[in-house]
Amino acid sequence: MALAFDEYGRPFIILREQEQKTRLRGLDAQKANISAGKAVARILRTSLGPKGMDKMLQSPDGEVTVTNDGATILEQMDVDNQIAKLMVELSQSQDYEIGDGTTGVVVLAGALLEHAERLLERGIHPIRVAEGYEMASRIAFDHLQHISQKFEFGLDNIEPLVRTCMTTLSSKIVNRCKRDLAEIAVKAVLAVADLERKDVNLDLIKVEGKVGGKLEDTELVYGILIDKDMSHPQMPKRIENAKIAILTCPFEPPKPKTKHKVDIDTVEKFQTLRLQEQKYFDDMVQQCKDVGATLVICQWGFDDEANHLLMHRNLPAVRWVGGVELELIAIATGGRIVPRFQELTPDKLGKAGIVREKSFGTTKDRMLYIEHCANSRAVTIFIRGGNKMMIEETKRSIHDALCVARNLIRNNSIVYGGGSAEISCSVAVEAAADKYPGVEQYAIRAFADALDSVPMALAENSGLQPIETLSAVKSQQIKENNPHCGIDCNDVGTNDMREQNVFETLIGKQQQILLATQVVKMILKIDDVISPSDI
Repeated sequence: MALAFDEYGRPFIILREQEQKTRLRGLDAQKANISAGKAVARILRTSLGPKGMDKMLQSPDGEVTVTNDGATILEQMDVDNQIAKLMVELSQSQDYEIGDGTTGVVVLAGALLEHAERLLERGIHPIRVAEGYEMASRIAFDHLQHISQKFEFGLDNIEPLVRTCMTTLSSKIVNRCKRDLAEIAVKAVLAVADLERKDVNLDLIKVEGKVGGKLEDTELVYGILIDKDMSHPQMPKRIENAKIAILTCPFEPPKPKTKHKVDIDTVEKFQTLRLQEQKYFDDMVQQCKDVGATLVICQWGFDDEANHLLMHRNLPAVRWVGGVELELIAIATGGRIVPRFQELTPDKLGKAGIVREKSFGTTKDRMLYIEHCANSRAVTIFIRGGNKMMIEETKRSIHDALCVARNLIRNNSIVYGGGSAEISCSVAVEAAADKYPGVEQYAIRAFADALDSVPMALAENSGLQPIETLSAVKSQQIKENNPHCGIDCNDVGTNDMREQNVFETLIGKQQQILLATQVVKMILKIDDVISPSDI
């Protein structure tokens, strides 16, 4: 692309390879962009809420994913349009920052775009619409702060945390045992949380899954679970008060690194070499025994002879343990990862109360539990389920619940769910619109209408009459001045979300409104799209 001037000094753009480019300008460009954003939001709209539908996605290599987690759906979708990619990134940024509300943020952005389109058709300039949205988002942000409530929790009173996690899990496929999973998620977060600093390191919570069993068999292990077994079937399956040597050096004699050949032409030479290798190996085992190790966890493998000798010397071992797992084991047991046998000392050993091997079902599936560790900060959530898809979806659901619990520890303010917060914000934004004399008040009103689309989608997905239900709840909120009235998705018989115990985190809801507004402003400011044509 180049800029040129005609004989009157007016600039015009010369596009390189013009016949291969398509160009949309002005309102056409904005409409095309808005329709792309709306298309993405429409896909996710049906996944919102406790009665939301799941999506089945098949990857190019035939792997099938069933999920209703907004970020996962958009990540797995093959999106070509650049504006649609912005919506994908929007849900991902909500996922990275908050972990929950990834569907809601896209639905809200889609509604904002839809209402912006109507304003653009009436001739309102996109910049004025964007500015009006910005004002409205600030009003909604402050109003959320105003209607939020703080709740206190402690290590002995975890009920408020559990209830908030249950709200998150109720929209997932695992909602039939949401109570158990919410308790597991909260206990896991509290086990690794630093309540003084109000910080949680989610890397210390490992989520493992194994096909088989039922969802109710999911358990929280105060320690580490690795998908390995003892390297020799005759090694002990249970070690109490284990002292663990964590090695990144292989149990093997060194290979000659030179380019020379070793000629062995007599039996004696071979015997000498073999004895030397055996002695080398014996020294390795002895070094581990001398420092008091009762279990060796090694990053590398060792051959059958080494395995046999370890068994004979009564030194149980686990091989081929990945780097991430090694780090977690080191954190949990208070051990140090040792790169060379010479550096092994008693103070570098990790300590665990019990190390046991557990087998599952009738198959040869075994896993190693390392429990009652010296430093119990690392925990594992072990998920069981009927098939691989169920386990993967449960992992995603647990991740959302963990993030919600973490956010509550960081900031213990909550708003009520079921669309009640959105309706309350919508009423507040609508009321505030009268104070703005300019064209922006149209955009502020449009923002209020867009906020209503979230409870409307909740009602629609629950099989209720959307407009009728929404207007009834809205009038009830205004009449009673009660910001806790929401959509009764589960048909409990009450609209009061306090009675239904449906909570959401304040920072999650505020982030949704801010992120959706930012992305919509960005899309509205694009008025010229030059793209390669499909010829």
